[in-house]
Amino acid sequence: MGRQDRTERMYDIVLFGATGFVGALTAEYLAAHAPEGLRWAIAARDAAKLERLRDRLTSIDPACAELPLLRADVNEPASLRELAQHTRVLATTVGPYLEYGEELLAACADAGTDYLDLCGEPEFVDLMYVRHDARARETGARLVHACGFDSIPHDLGAYFTVQQLPEGVPLTVDGFVRSEAMFSGGTFASALNQFSRGRHMVAAARDRKRHEPRVVGRRAYAPQSAPRYAKEVGMWALPLPTIDPRIVQRSARALERYGPEFRYRHYAAVKRLPFAVGGVAAAGAVFAAAQLPPARRWLSGRLKPGEGPSEKKRAKSWFSVRFVGEGGGRRVFTEVAGGDPGYGETAKMLAESALCLAFDDLPPTSGQVTTAVAMGDALIERLREAGISFRVAASRPDRS
Repeated sequence: MGRQDRTERMYDIVLFGATGFVGALTAEYLAAHAPEGLRWAIAARDAAKLERLRDRLTSIDPACAELPLLRADVNEPASLRELAQHTRVLATTVGPYLEYGEELLAACADAGTDYLDLCGEPEFVDLMYVRHDARARETGARLVHACGFDSIPHDLGAYFTVQQLPEGVPLTVDGFVRSEAMFSGGTFASALNQFSRGRHMVAAARDRKRHEPRVVGRRAYAPQSAPRYAKEVGMWALPLPTIDPRIVQRSARALERYGPEFRYRHYAAVKRLPFAVGGVAAAGAVFAAAQLPPARRWLSGRLKPGEGPSEKKRAKSWFSVRFVGEGGGRRVFTEVAGGDPGYGETAKMLAESALCLAFDDLPPTSGQVTTAVAMGDALIERLREAGISFRVAASRPDRS
């Protein structure tokens, strides 16, 4: 069964989890930027909250007074299958995905429906590949994880950097992340859950490796390096154990443009050594606490899913990811930058990804794919028009 033509389904895009904090921001973005004729709907388990959200959206665009409201619950698989069967693209903000995500993804894989999420949970992504990639390839569904700050700036930023370098030669890219922002409650819950499941993550990654086809003639890898002072950006670089380098690595394995050999390293960048030392210590403390159920419950209560900072706080937040790419005798410095990464820009990225899958002329792909593989240049152009910067800071011969 192939992906159905858009005219055969009721909706172009359905947003599931629309009444959550990031979900509501995504709905507001769609209300403000929906192209004429977009057939979309919002979905969640609480009908009253959906109605209140629609009232807010109507103040942005009066046409939203007629916006369809769809009730669906992660504990009612039939409602999720109905969502998947009636839309071309389904975007979900309902996490932690390891706990709440599989039924919806499976329904999309079966229905040939394009699926998008904000997942930064490596274990979930690996499990979904093993369990549902083959079915999605049969039906033509594109399953695209990590369509927010995890991992669009890093995945598309590395892709953009590679395009500035010579073709057909070994390439290396290092990414350096800086931001001033708060976590959402949902992101914090996902991170705690991830920290507590180290052995499960390793097992899922090994199982995925057994199922993945080997790439012949090319190599892509993303090693975790030691902390260091990075002269190329003038800051201390701390390895970031996030899903982002894995996503970049998968894009590199799938696309020949990354060269016969590609290496990516991923860092948090800080200007002063005490902050670097403190950051490592704080991350270690949270990781250790997450191993103990009582401590994990206490931490979870500090910031609950659905909660987030004020609009004033979000307006002051920002992110910058600087990339240093080398290969073929060239060195290039690039940057992806924008506003509040955890909320406003994440909502923008998810919404623009959904619109990109629904309307843009894209390469034929199916199964579990990354944003670079599925959308690449088209999504970069959309994000640029939406205010996220992709730029080349410098390019010169490599004399290192």
